[in-house]
Amino acid sequence: MPGQGTGQLITVLGASGLLGTAISRELASRPVRLRLVGRRPVAVPPRPAASIEERRADLIEPGSVAEAIAGSDVVIHLVAHISGSGTWRVSDGDTLAERVNLGLVHDVIDAIRIQRPARRPALLFAGSLSQSARVPAALAASGTQPHELLTAYDRHKLAAEQAIADATAEGLVRGSTLRLPTLYSLGTDPVDLDRGVVATMTRRAVEGEPLTMWHGGTAKRDLLGIDDAARAFTAALDALDAVAGRAWEIGTGEQTSVAELFAAIARTVSRQTGRLPVPVVDSTPAQHAMPTDQLDFVLRSPEFRNVTGWAPRVPLHEGLERIAAAVARQHRAVTA
Repeated sequence: MPGQGTGQLITVLGASGLLGTAISRELASRPVRLRLVGRRPVAVPPRPAASIEERRADLIEPGSVAEAIAGSDVVIHLVAHISGSGTWRVSDGDTLAERVNLGLVHDVIDAIRIQRPARRPALLFAGSLSQSARVPAALAASGTQPHELLTAYDRHKLAAEQAIADATAEGLVRGSTLRLPTLYSLGTDPVDLDRGVVATMTRRAVEGEPLTMWHGGTAKRDLLGIDDAARAFTAALDALDAVAGRAWEIGTGEQTSVAELFAAIARTVSRQTGRLPVPVVDSTPAQHAMPTDQLDFVLRSPEFRNVTGWAPRVPLHEGLERIAAAVARQHRAVTA
């Protein structure tokens, strides 16, 4: 899609996902060259300032990563394995998940090593706060070490993060990882209304279904609106010299238990629909449940804010109102 961008070439891998869509929207307002790579169609905002190139690609195909990032000044790597159930949950021994979550990072680094651009490209990677979550006392007592990562997903992410740190130390890239909390859609784009736990539970509430939680909903989460997450990546890009070479925790610092979140969703949807809030009920964990479902994932360090000046703009109550209004409008349009 044509634009006026003539500056650096920024390639977004995973541009069709929830975060990729928001980052693409954020970057499209800048006078840059923007290459958006995704397996699904990419949502591009109207009248972009950027010059936009859209690419459909299956990045696990040999040579596709090298082709996708050729000539890039910046690579923003957001690709993660999503299972058939629409979840990032990964089983030990899942070779496809490891290929996507870790192997593609090595493909990026190997391609840059071969291409040897004149200037080291920036490489920003989406990690997770779950990589640094503390093991609860009950699990530690059963023999799990406090520093041990409990899921294959977190091990993949940490290994990918280390590969980027090593490539930065080698002088190949200027790399940094942003460890993200639980992200949720703000309903800005219709394609976002079925992505993430907040959108899923909001839709259930709009349709009058109870909201089910596990383990009493005691686990605490740090919830960040997707637009604020996108701005964290542009803030890192703008402060690249300061953030390169390490991983950073991103979040609001506010703790919200799953039970509190689901109750807030029920109340918010009630205001939108005029019906009584749907019940929030505890249920037996599903077969695909993981130990990390009982852990708290909350920002512990304000360093990223201090270094970049970034701060979240959308408080949770406002974000829930926005996604509830969007889902309710869509539901009314479909059922009218």
